[in-house]
Amino acid sequence: RPFAKAVIELKQRYPEFQEWIGLYHSRWHEMISGPIEGTVKILEELSRSRKVRLFALTNWSAETFPYALRTFPFLAQFEGIVVSGVEKVIKPHPELYQILVRRYQLNSKHCLFIDDVERNVDAARALGFSGLVFTNPDQLRSQLEQMALLNSRKSC
Repeated sequence: RPFAKAVIELKQRYPEFQEWIGLYHSRWHEMISGPIEGTVKILEELSRSRKVRLFALTNWSAETFPYALRTFPFLAQFEGIVVSGVEKVIKPHPELYQILVRRYQLNSKHCLFIDDVERNVDAARALGFSGLVFTNPDQLRSQLEQMALLNSRKSC
């Protein structure tokens, strides 16, 4: 649904927070904390290695995602991005994952899904994906090294 419509609904539901909700609507871009640098480094390494195809599945709003594309150049490293606001369905609904699979002709049994929300990873696993719950860049790096998707930084 449109961002403005959601704001109206929230103001009606929580009249005591109308001012704060209005400020969020007008200043949401100031509240984005930015990329997790260690994760961006992992993305860059995966992109350079060309061992895997890289896709993103995000619950961003269709209205605000263009801001993300302009602000975060690392998003250009994905071969494709499925945006829930465009598709009108959000994670963890199976339909969103199926859109990704169909659009990019993927076999979920050969895909690894990484997300910081466990229920989203569980939904992917239910559709045949392998899944990792992201907690921090070091943990992710270690898991990807164990899966031989990244080269180990340890010296021999």
